Amino acid sequence: MIYLDNAATSLQKPKEVEEEMIRALHTMGNPGRGAHDATLQAGRCVYQVREQLAQLFNAESADGIAFTSNATEALNTAILGLFQKGDHVITTVCEHNSVLRPLYRLQKQGVEVSFLSADEQGILDYDKLPALIKENTKAVIVTHASNLTGNITDLECIKKEISHKDILLIVDASQTAGILTIDVQKMGIDVLCFTGHKGLMGPQGTGGLYVRQGVKINPLKVGGSGIHSFDHDHPKAMPEHLEAGTLNVHGIAGLGGALNYLSEIGTEAIIKKERSLIKRLEDQIRDLPNIHLYGNPDSNQRVGILSFNMGDEDSAYVADWLFEEEEIAVRSGAHCAPLMHETLGTKMQGAVRISVSHKNTEEEIDRTANAIKKLSQLLE
Repeated sequence: MIYLDNAATSLQKPKEVEEEMIRALHTMGNPGRGAHDATLQAGRCVYQVREQLAQLFNAESADGIAFTSNATEALNTAILGLFQKGDHVITTVCEHNSVLRPLYRLQKQGVEVSFLSADEQGILDYDKLPALIKENTKAVIVTHASNLTGNITDLECIKKEISHKDILLIVDASQTAGILTIDVQKMGIDVLCFTGHKGLMGPQGTGGLYVRQGVKINPLKVGGSGIHSFDHDHPKAMPEHLEAGTLNVHGIAGLGGALNYLSEIGTEAIIKKERSLIKRLEDQIRDLPNIHLYGNPDSNQRVGILSFNMGDEDSAYVADWLFEEEEIAVRSGAHCAPLMHETLGTKMQGAVRISVSHKNTEEEIDRTANAIKKLSQLLE
């Protein structure tokens, strides 16, 4: 099988992930819940991975990193924990439902939400952002890269418009963590939400959020913390403030193994390889008579994603054909990005999404291009 669905989850995990998970399964208990060796080893592991993530994102300290089960939980934690009735939030039409649905819930509770539009290529209309800002605007919530088009958001442009105001910048890094260089201090990011199982190459069930010092988020969950057990309220200090219950230590250990692997390669080499692969594919199929490509035509302004449709054919049929006939795994449908599909005019058809990893090969890309050419001829 040629696996080209890495925007959903990476499949070719580094060997370090498996090794660290197996070690954790046999040696680690519940962190912070005792003084014996098993719990101490778990605690050291969790803190070490916090430090690795803090270093990767250039966070002020490891205490600013809180673990969650994925980016969806991280985004829910941030969005539902920061805003209340009377607040105004700006987001974009590029967002995943993990951003949209928490915001729709808040709308019913009296939070006002505005949407920054995009053009027919899915590129945000940055010049329209100033007009959306109000006196009660509390935050701009934006994806770092669209999971449908792969378009990279110009965070510097957004930060420039809000830096002189008391407005938070909350970034969904689901498609960029581990792939693009992210410096939260330099980029002015107040809250960064990420998942461990995509570009970070870790196991599913891992993720988290970086929270800038001074930003206070009401916890999504409360309960066991291992400290201050007689207090009625959950601990106030980070990271325990946003972590309740037993952490996924085995998954976190695997994520640590993935981070060790990524630190040796570096994000610059990863994005260079992925862009090279996606451009190789795009160059071979862009001139097919019945193909429609989506996203910024400059592949250097995208992560390793290429979405397309073939004539009026349902995207599900194209994806099924690629797998059944050529054993090429891609993704079709709405991709949990409804407003982006409305913008692109693909609400009914969906789109076929190819998303590469730096572990994919040029041979796999060429085989995929030939398969798409073959299907294009069959559909004429």
